[in-house]
Amino acid sequence: MRALLVSAGLALLLAFTSEPSASAQEAPEWMKQALPDQALKPHWDEYLAVMNPTGALDGKTKHLIGLGVAAQIPCEYCVYAHTKAARAAGATEAQIKEAIATAALVRFNSTMLNGSDGGREWLSRK
Repeated sequence: MRALLVSAGLALLLAFTSEPSASAQEAPEWMKQALPDQALKPHWDEYLAVMNPTGALDGKTKHLIGLGVAAQIPCEYCVYAHTKAARAAGATEAQIKEAIATAALVRFNSTMLNGSDGGREWLSRK
């Protein structure tokens, strides 16, 4: 199983770094290898819709969000790919560092609140 995950991860990395952008009409090879046939088209359609750089968020912002999430999962392949894509979309080193720091801060605070049962009284007031 681990070998399959590593292969899929390497394929993802190669796809992000060498294949055309999300405007391509066909799903990348890594996606074809990783997903069941019945899930491929719906997932690719969703990917194109969400990662569309002309949506409500621009491509740089979407890749910075992806980088922050990937850093917290953690997925080294996704971190590499989203960092490269964010840079290609114009992200600066300061923006990349801040995206990662923001994700880390949110995760830290979430861990502290959930672990201490803090903030429950605030939730009950809503």
